[in-house]
Amino acid sequence: MAPLQDACRRTGVAAIVGVSERMADGGHTLFNSQVVIDGDGAILGVHRKLQPTYVERMVWAQGDGSTLRVWPVGALGGAKVGGLACWEHTMNGARQALIAQGQVVHAGAWPALSTMRGFEAVADAQIEALMKAHALTAQVWAVTASNYVDEGCLAWMRENLGEQELVKRGGGWSAVVHPFCGFIAGPHTGEEERLVVGEVDFAELAAVKVWIDAKGHYQRPEILRFGFDETPYWADEKKDRFKGQEEGWEVKKDGEQ
Repeated sequence: MAPLQDACRRTGVAAIVGVSERMADGGHTLFNSQVVIDGDGAILGVHRKLQPTYVERMVWAQGDGSTLRVWPVGALGGAKVGGLACWEHTMNGARQALIAQGQVVHAGAWPALSTMRGFEAVADAQIEALMKAHALTAQVWAVTASNYVDEGCLAWMRENLGEQELVKRGGGWSAVVHPFCGFIAGPHTGEEERLVVGEVDFAELAAVKVWIDAKGHYQRPEILRFGFDETPYWADEKKDRFKGQEEGWEVKKDGEQ
């Protein structure tokens, strides 16, 4: 992570990066994770995907509620940022957990679903529907990055894994979505690398919240009760690893909240 942290520090840019994270302290278990880096290069936290999908479960372990978090990002004026990966967006409880913490910017990480056999006609529609649904129901700006598959990827797979029949070239659905579901930037699809840039105005959130406020008057807690378990279950999560933990959310060394 050091080169990415250095890049954020030099430019003052915050980043949310998808990684395959190896369990600390000698463990060989992997997690499908999102790392939140602030504009000063500090790692604010890591979200580990709660539920790997289908054959993903052969590679990645399940995350827990201790990483189902939002973090105030200094480079965004303290706006609270959190993310989910791929079909984790279908877990309405996970989305509600982010809403309950006052999320303002959502980072949606997606693979190149449309490159997979059987998903060509539906993948982009799934990504768009789920990102717009969260933008509206959470009243957040949804920033979506989807990777792509080009000939270089296919050549690597042929050399290391054999001829591929499941994956083809394409992918790359990326966009910035307004809380009312309009596109601020994108969507961009295709196998080439492209920077999708959009400008957001956090002042617009007040007008959105007059209509719908999922943490406020739309919550209806007397009817709809919600909670989630924030307990860290993996050993390396029981340490206070990151800068920027808010009061009330800090993970103590003894594992207590």
